[in-house]
Amino acid sequence: MFPEVKPVSHSHTWTFFQGAWHEGNVPIMGPRTHGLWLGSTVFDGARAFEGVTPDLDRHCIRVNQSAASFGLNPIVDPDTWMGLALEGIKRFPSNAELYIRPMYWPQNGVGGGVLFDPDTTDWCLCIYEAPLPKPVGNAITLSPFRRPTAECAPVAAKASCLYPNCSRALIEAASRGFQNCLMLDMLGNVAEFGNANVFMAKDGVVYTPAPNGTFLNGITRQRVIELLRGEGVAVVEATLRYADFLAADEIFSTGNFAKVAPVIRIDDRQLAPGPFYARARKLYWDFAHAISLAA
Repeated sequence: MFPEVKPVSHSHTWTFFQGAWHEGNVPIMGPRTHGLWLGSTVFDGARAFEGVTPDLDRHCIRVNQSAASFGLNPIVDPDTWMGLALEGIKRFPSNAELYIRPMYWPQNGVGGGVLFDPDTTDWCLCIYEAPLPKPVGNAITLSPFRRPTAECAPVAAKASCLYPNCSRALIEAASRGFQNCLMLDMLGNVAEFGNANVFMAKDGVVYTPAPNGTFLNGITRQRVIELLRGEGVAVVEATLRYADFLAADEIFSTGNFAKVAPVIRIDDRQLAPGPFYARARKLYWDFAHAISLAA
């Protein structure tokens, strides 16, 4: 007798798939689907909160760029993604904090094998309630796991197959009492957190790792750099080592899920949320609310 498989509880969810909206965690892949079996899925993530959807257009463009980079057919134009996202958001309470996830995957492999057939590209748009994490701060450490290069993995795409490595980095860090970790590239330079881009400040200058093809140049990352520089803050994209972060005056993260969040400890060294973090978060919130959801 096989044990009973209990359903997993999910937050309130709507998914647009095959021409219609479906409520809940709708089944979209079977055991023969290439995207499930062999991890050939790309996606993006945007946010709706407090009546705004910052940079939703950029996320809709990037999912198509990821698909093309991965070898899939980006068959939904960005304006259609945008329209569906705004339509789906209206299915939730006006004060809901939402995650907006467009996705592409291939249905079939060529001859049933590893090589997928891009002409079988399928897609969906999933929107669900996901409260923004409170900016209470994380304790971080150095991960033993590293970000791959383009020779090893499809790093130019926001591809699902990249995330198990990040997941094991976060699991390992959690086993030592940390909420996040810095991951190095294959040359030993800091690339990013396990789930976000990273910034640090030292002597009045903000630094962030220069994009080198081992991690995504995040949309929120780009926006924060633009906003800080617009306020006269010196932001330097540079090659950084872990020692630079150990000696930093402050450290903070940027990413779509939590937006801008502080680091309060690195290894055994305590840090306070700093003025550059506070400035970046306020600038981002001000930018996000400058354009209303209705626009």
